[in-house]
Amino acid sequence: MKIAIASDHGGFALKQNVMMYLEAEGHEVSDLGCYSEESVDYPQFGRTCAQAVARHNADRGIVICGSGIGISIAANKVKGIRCALCTSVEMAKLSRQHNDANMLALGGRLTELPDALDIVRAWLTTEFEGGRHERRVNQLNEM
Repeated sequence: MKIAIASDHGGFALKQNVMMYLEAEGHEVSDLGCYSEESVDYPQFGRTCAQAVARHNADRGIVICGSGIGISIAANKVKGIRCALCTSVEMAKLSRQHNDANMLALGGRLTELPDALDIVRAWLTTEFEGGRHERRVNQLNEM
């Protein structure tokens, strides 16, 4: 799977570890920044990653900032994006099963690496259930 990934400075360290995990699992990873812990503005990185997914340059996207909140808001401003901020494996599974989330947001300062990797694994391996949820996702896409 081709996965775009981006972070701000608060998510940089976690992004580096998530990228190593994704590559070890055989995914093609596009690192869209940032490239250090020097302070940057999360909206531009959330937008850049979301645009890669919306334009089908990546199958899915992962964005990380300090809390995951700001960068998820930025990503969700891009039409066609359904970015879910997940803090547990259950949330990751539900974001895929019910919402067909095409982007995942994580909090780099709030999520321990083992938990983050469990969340990423669950998010990548859980399928969209469709059915009654498809009607709702279609409504989201029309917004």
